[in-house]
Amino acid sequence: MDGLSIGEFARASGLTPKALRLYDELGLLPPEHVDQRTGYRTYVLEQLGKAQLVARLRSLGMPLARIRVVVDLPPLAAAAEVMSYWRQVEAETAARREQATALVTDLSRKDFAVTSTSEWELRCAARTDCGLVRRSNEDSVLAGSRLFAVADGFGMEGEERAVSGAALEALRTLDSAESSGDLLRDLGDATGSARRAVHEFSGTERENVGTTLTAMLWSGSGFALAHVGDSRAYLLRGGELAQITHDHTFVQSLVDEGRLTPEEAAAHPKRAELLRALERSGSAEPDLHLREAHTGDRYLLSSDGLHAVLSDRVLRDVLDSASSPKEAVDHFVRQVHDAGAPDNVSCVVIDAVSRN
Repeated sequence: MDGLSIGEFARASGLTPKALRLYDELGLLPPEHVDQRTGYRTYVLEQLGKAQLVARLRSLGMPLARIRVVVDLPPLAAAAEVMSYWRQVEAETAARREQATALVTDLSRKDFAVTSTSEWELRCAARTDCGLVRRSNEDSVLAGSRLFAVADGFGMEGEERAVSGAALEALRTLDSAESSGDLLRDLGDATGSARRAVHEFSGTERENVGTTLTAMLWSGSGFALAHVGDSRAYLLRGGELAQITHDHTFVQSLVDEGRLTPEEAAAHPKRAELLRALERSGSAEPDLHLREAHTGDRYLLSSDGLHAVLSDRVLRDVLDSASSPKEAVDHFVRQVHDAGAPDNVSCVVIDAVSRN
């Protein structure tokens, strides 16, 4: 039979014979013909384009399961899938860089120990509200003694809160568990459990099911922060408000690239399109940070139903003026209702209060 031997095809495609045999076994790149007596594989020129595409995708580090999807797509759809994959790689690389930076900082500072005795107690309040438009509440909140979180689910109508709730339930044991002394590892392991809980979520066959997650785990004089999606964490310190998480959205990526201003992003029709979340069909990892806290800090965790409706100025004013976390969360929900409450709204406010 005319064609290319496995060696010839390997050289032409940029793949090794070993890889070609593996891809044959996986059904990704079966040869045109296999001699039943000798097992000799023969390929044809028409298969070369697909093989070269597989080689290029493997050079990017794309998993074989995802390559299987890409090679069967039309060119424009395949290009979009490659871009989506690469954005995820960049986000995960940035997250690992932040983890490395946090670790270097932690190891370099002899005066910061997450197992030290704190100089304050934590006071908190949480609210979740359906809003005035949605029929069901997709959000879930968690407010424990040292673990706090907000999650915003998405997927099939009526199932979303179960998804976000399943993720937070997987975290809950951290609140009462004894700290290992490594907050980042503890919270990272727990978010892995949350991701598995989303993967194992039952009740729907749809793949586009998942949740955002923003969680804080406290110990001693600081906390670990895990974040994926477009829920947020804010810090009010000395009357100044700072967002301490980075949105994983398509629109935020345009802001990062200088193609949109923050003001333009706020009104963009795709402002809620996520690049990363804990999804049933995905493997995205949350960003993980280690931060030192100051006595008197006030923190806000919120779903986008809050911060997409209220401006940073309003968030700052409420946090700065409220006499307690409960007053702050109640005020936030009233403000959102006054603005029409187009989405579910959830928030957790935590104060680091001096014991003296």
